[in-house]
Amino acid sequence: MLELLTALTLRIFSNPIANTCQKKLGENTSSLSVNFYVTLLMSIACVIPALNINWTVYNMEFWFYVFLAGLFCSLGTVCLIKALKLGELSILGPLNSYKSIVGLISAFILLGELPSIYGITGILLIVAGSLVLISPEQNRNRDKSFLLSIFLRVLALVFTGCEASILKKIILLSSPEISFVLWCFSGALFGGLFLIFTRHKFEIPKRGDWKLYFLAAVCLGVMQFSTNIVFKNMEVGTALALFQLSSIVNLFLGFKIFHESGIIRKFIGTLVMITGSILILAV
Repeated sequence: MLELLTALTLRIFSNPIANTCQKKLGENTSSLSVNFYVTLLMSIACVIPALNINWTVYNMEFWFYVFLAGLFCSLGTVCLIKALKLGELSILGPLNSYKSIVGLISAFILLGELPSIYGITGILLIVAGSLVLISPEQNRNRDKSFLLSIFLRVLALVFTGCEASILKKIILLSSPEISFVLWCFSGALFGGLFLIFTRHKFEIPKRGDWKLYFLAAVCLGVMQFSTNIVFKNMEVGTALALFQLSSIVNLFLGFKIFHESGIIRKFIGTLVMITGSILILAV
């Protein structure tokens, strides 16, 4: 129980800090480059542990799941970083509650986990809360950058929500530690492939940005490893619901660091969405 509570706490706080670093880095660097360098740093840290693992015991089904997880993770991360560049952290952070919905759907398809009436009610509350987050002015103006950030955030949630269920499958077939190592390597691999196939300009990070890259890598590493521990001990839908508590941290960081407005409205919307996530706990 202590291990689970510690993992949950680390997951709730590390993810918003990583998002803040990604948003800062994305202001002057492409999302593809930010994703590649962060995952590359995590992969370098995993080289020695990887040498002590017997990879030959895993079959083709296992590696297929690893391939899918890496692909969905990279697509989701790139979309998220681009969304953070265009939008507000205090809006995009709470929208992470939609991941519970995606997680419920993908968990049903892959793992056979059925949502209850509480889960369905939670979904409705999450949708209602997200409408409160958006100010009337933003709704009237329908700024293209704002709408694109919302679209990319939802797209990122679809990818990472599917990834969550696949990761649990990988954990069940191996262990949280092995799943974490593969997550880092596959993320860097697909991140590099995206740069190559899109013929993206190779950007070398500025000297002053390396601290942010290292901090983002550490926070994402802590986030993913703690996520694996939680997935090992809890159903995907329930875990994703609990993770929504990080929305409060995102809200605070958005106002404190990026001076975003509408704190009362966004706080109410976030609480409604968290309530929806709590109801999904009944799944």
